[in-house]
Amino acid sequence: MEAYNESLSLDKAFYAEDIDGSIAWARANKNAGILTEKEFKEIERGFGIVRKEWDSDSFQIKSGVDERLWLRKKLHQIEDHLTSLLKVIVSRAENDIDLLLPGYTHLQRAQPVRWSHWLLSYGACFARDLRALKFVIQELNYCPLGCGALSGNVFNVDRRAIADELGFKELCMNSMDAVSDRDFLLKTMGWGSDFMLHVSRIAEDLCIYSSQEFGFVKLADAYSTGSSLMPQKK
Repeated sequence: MEAYNESLSLDKAFYAEDIDGSIAWARANKNAGILTEKEFKEIERGFGIVRKEWDSDSFQIKSGVDERLWLRKKLHQIEDHLTSLLKVIVSRAENDIDLLLPGYTHLQRAQPVRWSHWLLSYGACFARDLRALKFVIQELNYCPLGCGALSGNVFNVDRRAIADELGFKELCMNSMDAVSDRDFLLKTMGWGSDFMLHVSRIAEDLCIYSSQEFGFVKLADAYSTGSSLMPQKK
């Protein structure tokens, strides 16, 4: 049962978000008159010490809000990388506008196309992915902190202030829904599946186009591996 229920090995990714959420909750209790300024400062100082210990992998913990905080940060990082990728695709399409190659259907030569047209076909895929990613981020950007375990809290804390401190756009309006909602995780996984499908398509095209049979592109050695038995392969 311990092996079945254990989650700390996975929850360790959320320690920084858990600290941020705990400090925001303590501040809300201070503002509601439950904690004194001195008590809050001591809590904040203590969490600063704990953060240093957790930075060295000494302790780990998680709460419901941590998933949203951690995931939002990671998705914003992916958003930045995806935006950079789109800029590179557009730039290369502009620079290589005069390059022509055969367009293929069922691996048979069909019609001549511009290299930029092929490249921008994946730009269109990734642009859709970027729009969908922004929607996923919007859907998870709701703050559940203050909803308690089921039916809210009786401390009269300012949940709007908590959400603002943690960078959430909106509040989860129903506590029962907030503590059970994991739709944002399913939406993220669905988005990731679509995105990786597009990544695998362009990767396979480049693998084929860089083969000796096609020879349309050459992959840099820094991003390639060879065969231990047949050095002519890349």
